[in-house]
Amino acid sequence: MWKKQTVRDIAIKDKVVLLRADYNVPLERGKVVDDNRIFASLPTLRYLLAHDARQIVVISHLGRPEGRDKAFSLAPVAKRLNKLLGKPVKFYDGIGKMPSARIVMLENLRFNKGEEAGSVEFAKDLVAQTKADLFVQDAFGMVHRAHASMVAVAKLLPSVAGLLLESEVKAISEALDKPKRPLLAIIGGAKVEDKQPLIELFAKTADTVALGGRLGLDYAATTPNVVAPLDYNYNRAGEPYDIGEIATARIIDLIRSAKTIIWNGVVGKVEEMGFSKASRQIAEAIGDSRATSLILGGDTAGFVLGLQEREPSLKYTLISTGGGSALELILGKKMPGIDVLPDKK
Repeated sequence: MWKKQTVRDIAIKDKVVLLRADYNVPLERGKVVDDNRIFASLPTLRYLLAHDARQIVVISHLGRPEGRDKAFSLAPVAKRLNKLLGKPVKFYDGIGKMPSARIVMLENLRFNKGEEAGSVEFAKDLVAQTKADLFVQDAFGMVHRAHASMVAVAKLLPSVAGLLLESEVKAISEALDKPKRPLLAIIGGAKVEDKQPLIELFAKTADTVALGGRLGLDYAATTPNVVAPLDYNYNRAGEPYDIGEIATARIIDLIRSAKTIIWNGVVGKVEEMGFSKASRQIAEAIGDSRATSLILGGDTAGFVLGLQEREPSLKYTLISTGGGSALELILGKKMPGIDVLPDKK
């Protein structure tokens, strides 16, 4: 259940808002190649603009740079945000006086070591530099990290959640706490050790857990509601690269009768030519169903978004912008970036 204050619970007018977004997006040749996370942040930005925020200062990280590195600059992200939002976005690289524009994006937070170290001094510098009155936490993909911009800043300013953060947490929490049944969990991947906690959790809470990917071979499914693939498609070297037609058909049958579907992990090596068929068919079946559907995990979300671009009729309740954060939320682990926010009064 969502208990934290959001932008709806605080006065925005004439405030300088420091907005933590998750714009850790892929770049190629200095251009954004997947803007889903940017697009997902637009409702919060539009809300702040509509409620007369004096200035919005957007902060984010990008990649894992070793110090200041132009290859990890957020300048291309600012350009894409400008286009998607339809409002001027001024990029500020930290040199000279900060612009007075209505929307400003700062340079990559990880250019400063204090970000990942959770430095209070770095957080104080951010607040002083931006002269922020209010902090809005909207980086769902990072709420499982206690970085400076996730926790330390929130302790220095009045802080609330953004609309993206609220919507993702609510969708996942409701699907876990009060699912419409039958609840089907589809879990793919290559390594059992990576997905073992997730499988064990859903073995207790879901009506059926359908395994895919290589882990379907390696996991010893002894629980009646955990089903492993019955067949695989192999590459020329004899390696199992995709689940077979029988396994795919069984999962699709389960999808047709499910009322809630949680999918984490593609069921084949989709990056290899000819081995994305099962994942595509599963994604299409979910997208055509009327079930509450949550697509979790970076690889799975990326695959489904790519398919949805080609087949826009496919609909999903949530395609999460968070990989690790969504899984840790499901597993009941601490969420420092959420826990620090004040509860509703």
